[in-house]
Amino acid sequence: MCGLAGIMMHDGAPDVRLLEVMVGTMGHRGPDSTGRCDLGETIMGHSRLAIIDLESGDQPLFDRRGTALVANGEIYNYIELRHSLGEARFQTRSDCEPPLLMYELNGAAFAQPLRGMFAIAIGDPHNGHVQLARDPFGIKPLYYTEFDGGVAFASEANALMASGLVPRTLNTASRDELLQLQFTTGRDTVFEGIRRVLPGETITLEKGRLTHHMRRAALADTPPMDWPEDEALRKLDEALMDSVMVHQRSDVSYGMFLSGGVDSSAILACMRELNDQPVEAFTAGFSGTKVVDERKHAEAVAKAAGANHHCVEFSEADFWKLLPEIVSFLDDPTADYAVLPTYKLGQLVKEAGLKVVLSGEGGDELFAGYGRYRKLLRPWWLGGRPMRQKGSFDGLGVLRNDEDTWRENFKNLQERENFGRRTKLQVAQAVDCADWLPHDLLIKLDRCLMAHSVEGRTPMLDPKVAALAMQLPDKLKIRGGQGKYLLRRWLETKLPEARPFERKQGFTVPVAEWIGRRGAETGKLVAAKEAIWEIADPAKVESLFAGLERDSSGQNGQAAWRLLFYALWHKRHIEDVKLEGDVFAALS
Repeated sequence: MCGLAGIMMHDGAPDVRLLEVMVGTMGHRGPDSTGRCDLGETIMGHSRLAIIDLESGDQPLFDRRGTALVANGEIYNYIELRHSLGEARFQTRSDCEPPLLMYELNGAAFAQPLRGMFAIAIGDPHNGHVQLARDPFGIKPLYYTEFDGGVAFASEANALMASGLVPRTLNTASRDELLQLQFTTGRDTVFEGIRRVLPGETITLEKGRLTHHMRRAALADTPPMDWPEDEALRKLDEALMDSVMVHQRSDVSYGMFLSGGVDSSAILACMRELNDQPVEAFTAGFSGTKVVDERKHAEAVAKAAGANHHCVEFSEADFWKLLPEIVSFLDDPTADYAVLPTYKLGQLVKEAGLKVVLSGEGGDELFAGYGRYRKLLRPWWLGGRPMRQKGSFDGLGVLRNDEDTWRENFKNLQERENFGRRTKLQVAQAVDCADWLPHDLLIKLDRCLMAHSVEGRTPMLDPKVAALAMQLPDKLKIRGGQGKYLLRRWLETKLPEARPFERKQGFTVPVAEWIGRRGAETGKLVAAKEAIWEIADPAKVESLFAGLERDSSGQNGQAAWRLLFYALWHKRHIEDVKLEGDVFAALS
């Protein structure tokens, strides 16, 4: 994985020093080499984490006409593209060279045939254009800002702010979304003036301006097919095995994250069949808390698959020590408590000498694993309700502003995704794939692994797997009060030791329990921050935290976690103060 950056001016040459600052802030994304190119009114830079073509794959890459490419990601069908385009046309073995030839053939539509995770910038010196493209699921990030002299773009929002081209100004509407939802939606980020290239989008830049947008959908407008279960299982097996096979293409060692749940166990089952050597599997757990520790079950699954199993504990001491460090990497914030174990797992993978890890993100969205999908399909008198109707602070009386524009955003998104012949369930899945997945789960994976220069790959989020999943009838996704029915059936035949139909408690990190043990102390520090005064009554904040010492369950715990996260995040990314020491030192 890598970091890319660039500046395009309306007139004249950009300042190379600003590009160097931008690339320098992303050294953790690509410690192996750096490079840059000058295309007149455009300059582009790159920091590389070498995964494929270790010898000749440094970027920028150039075609024979002088068109330049910088990319962050992996093109998994690069071998097939090279064969179809003709091997003689290529100068390197890099997986990122085929997009250059696709651009020569197809122009701005170059990303359409790419199978992979990517953020790509292509600079064409012949017409002066730059193309910015992002993969359909938004696995890899890409941001841009328009300033007085032109446009700048980068893999991280922090790089844009470090350049001085855009100030550290808070977008209050996105901030309110973060507090209520734990992530932010749409094109706008939590920073005023910094926007996302949307998942699947290609943007054309010309003379320092955005001139054209096109978008490739992650999910097809496909009605469910009435396949017999045996046929659906066969198709699922083909899609999963093919996806994991191409996701293992690498010139360096790789492993996988194993929770013992359905998604990660399914990936392990595929990897076992595809690899001659034991799979390296990594699991995190928690001791001395009320939440379920997944390590014992994951160990049994790993043993059954013949994998080498590596475990790490994320403890209460880790929480207080590592949270400021983790928040420092979350410039585009997600207050998902899963960032905590993911960050430490990334560290463990790096210490094991690996650069690549496969992970199960996307399985719940594509195969309907969330309880919210089942609730959506029930009638109201049986507890059914629409998705995301309640924010984390609803009814608590803690926040000063009770506006709920975020609900309107989700309503509009549901209307946009409700087209063609999609079922109610398919619409809900599409809504999650459009916002929740790229702006929560995938940001979490990208930032927490890139902090350790580790590449995270997501075989579930593959075009072939997604195409199959969207064609499955609802009855093969949800049955008997459980989601992911067909995936469970497949896993039952491949790795029965995973016990896929056994009801398990959902994944939880005991953040409220940990905060509650030092609730009064933490609450005073959080309530004293100016960023918290702006949004909440300090006395109510202190009361909220102190109350966790008596009861850390439910909504209050989630609200306290969000406020603690936000206080640290604001200090680092808006106030631009380096967070040093543990939580208490960082907030002092």
